[in-house]
Amino acid sequence: MAPLMTVSDALRDRRSCRSFATTPLAVGVLDELVDRARRTPTAGNCQGVEFLVLEGSEVSAYWETTLPSNRREAFPWPGLVDAPALILTFGLPSRYLDRYAEPDKTGTSLGDSVADWPVPYWLTDAAFAAMALQLLAVEAGLGCCFFGLFGHEEAVRERFGAPSEARAVGTVALGYPALVGGRASASTTRARRPLDEVLHRGTW
Repeated sequence: MAPLMTVSDALRDRRSCRSFATTPLAVGVLDELVDRARRTPTAGNCQGVEFLVLEGSEVSAYWETTLPSNRREAFPWPGLVDAPALILTFGLPSRYLDRYAEPDKTGTSLGDSVADWPVPYWLTDAAFAAMALQLLAVEAGLGCCFFGLFGHEEAVRERFGAPSEARAVGTVALGYPALVGGRASASTTRARRPLDEVLHRGTW
């Protein structure tokens, strides 16, 4: 029996997979990943993160919206488009405003407007969920890659019927890594900064 994977193992083994096999995922795999990822913390336990899961023709529609065919020839990672599933994590600001207008949170003065939030926690919490999806994918033996929507967020919302207030922190591509044909990003050659450069004890 193989040893269970720990969180440390998943963090160590996670890599951004940019070339996927077209093999579809088994029924229920994506629901299980989302069911676990939705348990990440949210401010005030408002649970203001939601997930858009895309498969099959929906994946094609996503790429048609964000990377039209006339731009794909120059796209450096064509194997990324082969991922059989995409999950977008969204934060819903209204759930945060509603939660922080409740009696136990009124002292924070965060329940009136999104402008009152120095840090938009709907994006922070959606990023937590996206990270959890990646670690859970590694645990499940899948490849994953997180990437931003850049200037396509509004177009994606409209294409898939997401509320206008929903803010997408990014997209997680999921599937089995392609055995051949992958191209590494230049980012993979960057050495990890040593601990003593990033750890500050007591003062910066």
